[in-house]
Amino acid sequence: MSLKGELKVIFEKDGLLLIDKPSGLLSQPGRGPELQDSVLTRVRTAFPWAELVHRLDRDTSGLLMLALTPDIHRAMSQAFAGRTVEKKYVGLCSGRIAGTSGTIVCPLARVDTNPPRYAAHPEGRMAVTHWKRLSAEKTHSRLSLIPITGRSHQLRAHLHGIGHPLLGDPIYGVADDDRLMLHAEYLRFRHPIGGEWQALETQAPF
Repeated sequence: MSLKGELKVIFEKDGLLLIDKPSGLLSQPGRGPELQDSVLTRVRTAFPWAELVHRLDRDTSGLLMLALTPDIHRAMSQAFAGRTVEKKYVGLCSGRIAGTSGTIVCPLARVDTNPPRYAAHPEGRMAVTHWKRLSAEKTHSRLSLIPITGRSHQLRAHLHGIGHPLLGDPIYGVADDDRLMLHAEYLRFRHPIGGEWQALETQAPF
């Protein structure tokens, strides 16, 4: 199934909708007429009551969940807040990262506003990221990334903080690629209606 603007629907059942969001498209509209095109805007052409359950940065691609009823929105928002939804990303970072896996534990706070940028700060909100190296070359590494917390720019800021910014990142690295090399590839959650576990995955386009 496709929606207006060629959005690919991965899952639709009992008030839940999951989209494979392309890089470069906002999750929700911003301020100003030039920022009105978004996943939410397009989905609402078919489902006027749709609401985002969570968000992805504009330059991040991958699985994005929307609720089509208030009850489903409330239930899934609580699931994300309670960290019962399993999330996994894949990313390409600069350099050959040492080791095969690790955990980044570092509080993050906004340090710039235009554009927004986050960095380690003792008064920031605690953020935790698990990473696993999938492959490594001389110039870059492919990582599986699991954010335990859900802070703004968490994966981007954490990898920048350890000296391995994501490729194509115009804020934390160098935008020398066609896109930010970060993709939300996996979500596992219990559906509020019936309680059945769902595990959904989309392949990274890089």
